[in-house]
Amino acid sequence: MRSKNSIINAIAAMVMYIVTILASFLTQKIFIRTLGNEYLGLNGLFNNILSMLAVVELGFGTAVIYNLYKPIADKDEKKINALINFYRKTYNIIAIVIFALGICILPFLEYFVGEVSIKENINFLFILALIDIVASYLLTYKRSVLYANQKTYIVNIVHIGYTILVNILEIIFLLETKNYVTYLVIKIIFRILENIIITIIANKMYPFIKNGKKEKLDKETKTEIMKKVKGLLFHKIGGTVVFSTDNIIISKFLGVVTVGLYSNYYMIINAITSLLGQVFSSIVASIGNLLLEDNKEKHYKIYKNFLLVNSWLYMFCGACLLCLIEPFISLWIGEWYILEYGVLVVLVINFYIQGMRKTCSTFKEAAGIFYEDRYVPIFEAILNVVASIMLINKFGLMGVFIGTIISTAVIYLYSFPKFVYKKLFNRSYIQYLVEILKYFIITFVTIFITAYLTNVIDIGKSNFTELIKNMIICIIVPNLIYFIIFCRTDEFKYFKEIFTRLIKERKKDEEIG
Repeated sequence: MRSKNSIINAIAAMVMYIVTILASFLTQKIFIRTLGNEYLGLNGLFNNILSMLAVVELGFGTAVIYNLYKPIADKDEKKINALINFYRKTYNIIAIVIFALGICILPFLEYFVGEVSIKENINFLFILALIDIVASYLLTYKRSVLYANQKTYIVNIVHIGYTILVNILEIIFLLETKNYVTYLVIKIIFRILENIIITIIANKMYPFIKNGKKEKLDKETKTEIMKKVKGLLFHKIGGTVVFSTDNIIISKFLGVVTVGLYSNYYMIINAITSLLGQVFSSIVASIGNLLLEDNKEKHYKIYKNFLLVNSWLYMFCGACLLCLIEPFISLWIGEWYILEYGVLVVLVINFYIQGMRKTCSTFKEAAGIFYEDRYVPIFEAILNVVASIMLINKFGLMGVFIGTIISTAVIYLYSFPKFVYKKLFNRSYIQYLVEILKYFIITFVTIFITAYLTNVIDIGKSNFTELIKNMIICIIVPNLIYFIIFCRTDEFKYFKEIFTRLIKERKKDEEIG
């Protein structure tokens, strides 16, 4: 059942993000044509600043979902209601605090934005973007029951509808009005509607949560949650600084127009990262359920299975990014928006390195390991900012992402081997290092071979023929190399058996039907 739920959630997540990606690309193209590069850069800068404010959430959602696993397994409705009620009160407070902090940023906003020629008041635009973020915390608490019950796919289906409607309306109003304010207001309205719909669905599926507002959480569970939140606080701060300061640094040192140019690359990479991230977040509940069993050998085997999938997915997407992104951008919005090739290479390396954190992070989150390594992300964040600022002066835009790669070494060389590999699996540091290095070497050699073949095989000079040719090579070459290397491993055979079983069950259901 765990495997089936994980696969259903993963498939739903992939479908949702494919729809999101396609809709977002179209909207981005219309956005650039109707509003221009300055608005695009401003939008990216606002998103980075507001992502930093989201650190106020402190990881309460993750901690509450972790604490929901056991009462859901025990069908303890009273405890579930108490946790949801605690979640609701906490998120209402968080929404107020984020809004207040956002208002406090207004006097300093022009320092980051610099000189721009847009007609609207920048502070007013920022307040609208702030309201959109605040709205995401209202009426969102009941989706935690769906997450913990391994029903992530339901949330994803609703989000697909939200994405399609929002993007259609944004395109229509951008073409008609060429107005950034309208663009932001549409996002706010539909953000609230999405949360209302998910709340209605959760109430219908689990009727007992509708009348649970009076339930109070016991002191022991509150203490446990607060302990995890204390650990998550550092992770949130560290993660926010590492992943949400790039545009701020770029805007300050290279200007908001460069932010706009990078925003197109970021949109593509972030869309793929979010798609793959949903695949892993959809299995957290299943892993959390698995870790309730006291069987470290079984835990390790599952970890190895997902590590292969992790590497394969990010290797394939990394190869596609390196070989397809330039002809795609040329066709999508024009050759003027292409950055230098060195920046792309560093972005792809960073994409894979950050992506390979997913398996360890998923097990760590499912096991509730937040407090033990709480200081590690702070050190990572400081190293990231210092390295990025130092290197941007020497290497330009490329230096920002080299700084991120350097800071990630803290996680790979200390946090994961000590707090996941050793703690959950009783495995040594050397075993961990050999396993990770194996995937890194195989992946970068595979991507290099793929990129080399796309360069030497020439069938035409148009961007469209280049894109199609590279796409065919990317689909065949890296996957073939990985298949040849891993097809005889236990990890590959594990997933082969699962999919074979699912196909047989589907055929049996069709015969019965």
